[in-house]
Amino acid sequence: MALTRRLGRTGRMVAPIGLGCWAIGGHFTLDGRNDGWGEVDDAQSIRAIEVGLDLGATLIDSADAYGTGHSEEIIGLAIKGRRDSVIIATKFGFTYDAGQRAVLGVDVSPSYIDRANAQSLKRLGIERIDLYQIHPGGLTEAEADAAGAALEKLAEAGRIGHWGWSTDDAGAARRMLKFPHFAAVQQELNVMHDGPDMLDLCAEAGLASLNRSPLAMGLLSGKFGPQTRFGAGDVRGAGHSWVKHFEGGVPTPQVLARLAALRDLLTSGGRTPAQGALGWILARSPHTFPIPGFKTEAQVRDNLGALEKGPLPAAVMAEIDAVLRTDLQLA
Repeated sequence: MALTRRLGRTGRMVAPIGLGCWAIGGHFTLDGRNDGWGEVDDAQSIRAIEVGLDLGATLIDSADAYGTGHSEEIIGLAIKGRRDSVIIATKFGFTYDAGQRAVLGVDVSPSYIDRANAQSLKRLGIERIDLYQIHPGGLTEAEADAAGAALEKLAEAGRIGHWGWSTDDAGAARRMLKFPHFAAVQQELNVMHDGPDMLDLCAEAGLASLNRSPLAMGLLSGKFGPQTRFGAGDVRGAGHSWVKHFEGGVPTPQVLARLAALRDLLTSGGRTPAQGALGWILARSPHTFPIPGFKTEAQVRDNLGALEKGPLPAAVMAEIDAVLRTDLQLA
C-alpha cells in the first residue's frame, strides 16, 4: 500500500484513508439524545485499530467528546508500542460530563483549550497530539482568533504538532491561514454531499481536507435498505435535526434511489460499495483524507481495501457526476 499523501501543511506523508473513531466511543448523549452508534466491544475496537495499522493506515481521528473521553482512551491502549508510526488527530471544544456520558455545551476559550489538551494527552498516553482540531464548526471571529492564538502557543510548547478546524465554512477557515501551524480542515464530504468551496481552499492554501461522514453515516456501505430501522440508541435514529439521509431511523427513499443509481459505478473494478465511495473521495481531490468510522475488524478491512483499489478512474467520476446532475434536476 504505497499510496500516500501529504497531510496539508504538516508536511507529513500518510496513507489517505484513516480510522474515524466516533463509533468506538460508545454511548453518550447530545441535547438529551443518543449521539453514539450503539453498543461497542472495547476489545474488538482495539483489535480493529491494530488491524488497521497492520494494513497500512497511519491516521487516527477522534474527539474528546466521543464517549466523553472513552474513544481517546481506547486509542491510547491500541497504539502502545506503535506511537512513532501513527498520526494522532483529535478534537476539542464541546464540554461534557464524563460521569453522565453527556455533552453539555461549547467552550473554545484559551483556558479551556489548555485543560482539554492536557486531558486528551493523558487519555491517549502521548506527549504530543499531531493534529489538534477545533470541533465546533460555528465560531465568532473573536472566538476563532482567540482559539487560534492559544493553539499556536500549544504548538510552540510542543504539546501539539499542528492544528485544524472541523467546519464546512470555507470563508471562516480562510481567516485561519494567518496562523503558521494551521494545517487542515475537517469537512463533510461524500458522493451524496460535495464541498467544492472548501476543496478549492485546500488546493489554494495547501491544507489537508479530512473528510467526516465519508460513507454518509454508513449508507454508502450498501448494507441498508428500506427495511433498515435504527432505534433511539443509535445516532441515526435518535432524532437529531442535523442527521441527513435518515428519517425516524430509516434511510430516506430519495437517498436509497440515488445510491441504487450509483451502485454499478461505485463497484467498478471489483470494489465494494464502501471502497467505491472512498475511491470517489480520493479522486475528488489530491488533498482529501476520508476517515470512515468502524466498530469491527471487518469494516476496517473493507474500508482500507480502497487503498489497494485507489481513486476511481476519471471516466467513472464523469459518469457519477452525470448521474448526480440528472438526479438534482429531477429533484
